Amino acid sequence: MASFLSLFYFCLILFSTSSTTVFGVFSEQSLITMYAKRMEKTTRLHFYFHDVLDGTNPTAIRIVTPQNLSVGGFGATYMIDDLLTEGLEPTSKPVGRAQGMYAVASQHDLGLLMVINFAFLEGIYNGSALSILGRNPVFHAVREMPIVGGSGVFRLARGYALAKTVRFNKKSGDAVVEYNVSVLHF
Repeated sequence: MASFLSLFYFCLILFSTSSTTVFGVFSEQSLITMYAKRMEKTTRLHFYFHDVLDGTNPTAIRIVTPQNLSVGGFGATYMIDDLLTEGLEPTSKPVGRAQGMYAVASQHDLGLLMVINFAFLEGIYNGSALSILGRNPVFHAVREMPIVGGSGVFRLARGYALAKTVRFNKKSGDAVVEYNVSVLHF
């Protein structure tokens, strides 16, 4: 029986590659991919995001300044390359960088549009990234934002990130944000 199944799968693979369906020049489908078994995993990550707007080496800079009539800074846009650490202090072990941008996208409250990649540098996640694209209502105690994709270990990722501000300096705008991330990936 086992040899029959082996022969069956061999024939299926052999003949499915010769009967590939092509849709246009840029798209191709193959039956082989339907039989590939991969286990989906859940990974939970915990780290701190250090957003530094002042000093000699800021990690967030304003790239768009709104007009004077802007309500609550609506339209202000920042490009970031923020440190991600294992612990609360910026001197703790670095685990990656948050690279991307955020913008004040609400005229009614401080709601940010976050377009950020968490690029990891540590352990098995070195070279892998998670992508966030979502709303961050800054004055909420805990904010939930969607993980919309990833690369490397996190290819085909989806999930969510919970953000909680643990330090904020009103004068400088510097902040430390705790992230708890749950992500499904293959």
